[in-house]
Amino acid sequence: MSYPWIRASEIGEYVYCRRSWWLRRVRAVASINVAQMQAGTRYHQQHGRALEMSTWLRRLAYVILFCAVAVLVFQLLSG
Repeated sequence: MSYPWIRASEIGEYVYCRRSWWLRRVRAVASINVAQMQAGTRYHQQHGRALEMSTWLRRLAYVILFCAVAVLVFQLLSG
């Protein structure tokens, strides 16, 4: 016997509004807020890209800082 997967977002939806979860999951009633949901999806995708970019920029900053310290140490030691 196979059980359908329940996602964490569904648990959050259930906790927020059991009736909404039941209508969507059991009765298969479509939401009327499709435009707002699509806008939310786009926002989360943009936010995810911004977070990914900030991670790469932080790594780049660490590399530049390491290189600057290395050059400074080299200059001090080579006199």
